[in-house]
Amino acid sequence: MSTERPRRAVVTGIGVIAPSGLHADAYWKSVREGLGFLDRITREGCEELPLKVAGEVRGFDASDLIEDRFLVQTDRFSHYAMAAAQLALDDAGLARENPEEPYEIGVVTAAGSGGGEFGQRELQKLWGQGSKFVGPYQSIAWFYAASTGQISIRSGLKGPCGVVASDEAGGLDAIAHAARGVRRGTGAVLVGAAEAPLAPYSMVCQLGYPELSTVEDPDRAYRPFTAGACGFVPAEGGAMLVVEDESRARDRGAAVRAVVAGHGATFTGASRWEESREGLAHAVRVALDEAGCAPEEVDVVFADALGVPEADRAEALAIADVLGAHAGRVPVTAPKTGIGRAYCGAPVLDTAAAVFAMEHGLVPPTPNVFDICHDLDLVMSRARPAELRTALVLSRGLMGSNAALVVRRGDDSAR
Repeated sequence: MSTERPRRAVVTGIGVIAPSGLHADAYWKSVREGLGFLDRITREGCEELPLKVAGEVRGFDASDLIEDRFLVQTDRFSHYAMAAAQLALDDAGLARENPEEPYEIGVVTAAGSGGGEFGQRELQKLWGQGSKFVGPYQSIAWFYAASTGQISIRSGLKGPCGVVASDEAGGLDAIAHAARGVRRGTGAVLVGAAEAPLAPYSMVCQLGYPELSTVEDPDRAYRPFTAGACGFVPAEGGAMLVVEDESRARDRGAAVRAVVAGHGATFTGASRWEESREGLAHAVRVALDEAGCAPEEVDVVFADALGVPEADRAEALAIADVLGAHAGRVPVTAPKTGIGRAYCGAPVLDTAAAVFAMEHGLVPPTPNVFDICHDLDLVMSRARPAELRTALVLSRGLMGSNAALVVRRGDDSAR
């Protein structure tokens, strides 16, 4: 009978490209201070569209961070992912080029829509100038898996790779996929998601979502759990994490920042928000069971916070269904109200925020929300000091996916 300890998947690196900053430290600073970065959309070609407010990544110059040979064949969503991936590798202390064990490290990303900006540009060439003017990279740049492939090639990572295309909740599903790969024997996985939905074609597609907010006041456009909830505001950017075997991390002297402890996923159908109560609750139960975590052990909940009254009510009830009496005491937060929902990138950004919150003993506030109408202990106005050992991250997608992730504080997470 083997006495070998089960492999644990831990977080050793975090990289962030977000509307609030181009580094994990800048992102956490904005999150803990409850700063808002929603503003008028400035992208060319979007002026006449009814969607006026979003979370734009500003000050990002891809040419400063990524080699020309990759820029010409990739969309903005891959630029964000590659930049965040490099930051995560640096944070974890892993060399980017020619790592000693290239087959030990894999790449997994989630994507909600792929490279819309690149695709639109090439299709305009096709219909305006003819097929000879369409570049060869059109065949790959728009594809959901483009970021995974380009990160793998650029960083010389030849371990198990993949892409998760399962709605917004796919961000959490990708982290779970990476963690399972580590438990099965992969040394480490670079995992996460970044999106770039603020281009004309992409925005027109999003206008088909009834949950989208078209309010023009940035301070009122995205206010979940309130009587004035009017939908969500989209955002670009995202985050990448290094999820690694704990023994491997300790052997090379890396800090164990958090443990990926449990995950659950369900599907309840597009815009069926009342039904998402049961689906989300079931996902939470599965995640807690996998983590060996009792409901009363949850110290903070990072909410999905869609901003649609029916969806907000369903989420509040799902939390109560699973956590019982503890639901009224556990602090709940939704820092994404300050930057918008970056689709698959949103729950990865929340996971990064959860790791920072546990490290610093602070529950971040929910920007722009002051008057909730649900039975939740929603943290507002300013961060709340708290001893945090276990965080629950929730996500739901517009097409009906539900996911929950349990992350626990690493033993040496103080930074």
